[in-house]
Amino acid sequence: MKTQKRRIAVLGSTGSIGTQALDILRGNQADLEATVLVARSSTELLIKQALEFHPKAVVIADETHYRVVHEALRPLGIEVYAGADAIEEVVQREDVDLVLTAMVGYAGLRPTLSAIRAGKTIALANKETLVVAGEMIIREAKAHGVQIIPVDSEHSAIYQCLVGEEQGKEKKPLLEKILLTASGGPFRGFTPSQLESVTPQQALRHPNWVMGAKVTIDSASLMNKGLEMIEARWLFDTPPEDIEVVVHPQSIIHSMVQFCDGSVKAQLGQPDMRLPISYALGLTKRIANSYPRLDFTQHSFTFERPDLEAFPNLSLAYRAIACGGTAPCVLNAANEVAVASFLEGKLGFRRMSKLIEHTLDTVVLSTTYDLSVLAATDHEARCRATEWLKKQSK
Repeated sequence: MKTQKRRIAVLGSTGSIGTQALDILRGNQADLEATVLVARSSTELLIKQALEFHPKAVVIADETHYRVVHEALRPLGIEVYAGADAIEEVVQREDVDLVLTAMVGYAGLRPTLSAIRAGKTIALANKETLVVAGEMIIREAKAHGVQIIPVDSEHSAIYQCLVGEEQGKEKKPLLEKILLTASGGPFRGFTPSQLESVTPQQALRHPNWVMGAKVTIDSASLMNKGLEMIEARWLFDTPPEDIEVVVHPQSIIHSMVQFCDGSVKAQLGQPDMRLPISYALGLTKRIANSYPRLDFTQHSFTFERPDLEAFPNLSLAYRAIACGGTAPCVLNAANEVAVASFLEGKLGFRRMSKLIEHTLDTVVLSTTYDLSVLAATDHEARCRATEWLKKQSK
């Protein structure tokens, strides 16, 4: 009996995660198919992907590009839509089983929530969704019986380490601590004074991983690890004080979990994002591949504590999750402004944390939220961050 292919909507198909996901689909066409492709503005690549994968529908978020995409794909009978509302609608289609949320930043929140409410399985690569609205997302997923499979390498590692573990009285693994590993980024070992003069070009040269620009800068500033800590707090229902960040420069151990008996489980592998992506797309069933294998005789593992003086963003993330409510939303919005400004050469590397701290200090926080409160908070945080930038440039 022929099994039905798993039908996938790829949100952010032209980005780093999206293109690697399509590479996996390309090699597993008997089991996986892309029925929906969504991109922000990379028109040429989106059209090229649609011509190869023949999805049922595509969405270009930037409405100014609609005509070009529509005219290119109309002869193939592919449905073409544009705008943010269209993304929220397309994830609810009956011909979608799994939604890979690989959009960057706050923009991924509403489509993810829409997909959850439609009962779709979520392969979550958009960490900002859980940073901004983790409590809401987990609550909605439970209410709709939706499985969320993390795509971040660290969270995929933790997820894999917890599979098959005995459950305690509250139906939770007997988990004592999460050890969240960090590469340390390209500036590991730099002093605060050395970091004053680093450039975007230097920050974009990650020593181990190939990622998009935003997450690469976040990795360099350790904000990525702060966001991942918040994500882990919600995904694994673990208090922040039980999530320890450990610098592991080799990026072979992707994360570890420590249990109540003191034993530790770790997940290891090459620093290749296709591994956690394929694990999620396979619904935690492993998909065979021919990627390079580890040779343990060629590796040694070392560990360090993160330097919080040189990289204060990690402390700011712990502060935000301790405050709760809308504080992580403010953190995320301010960080997005900071990263964009740094990449444009308008803000120094060390000043990013100053901008984020100022925004956390000045935006009025709410202990409870819904989508409208989050949207207003996100807007206010971006305005406060932008105002601070303007004052600094005078």
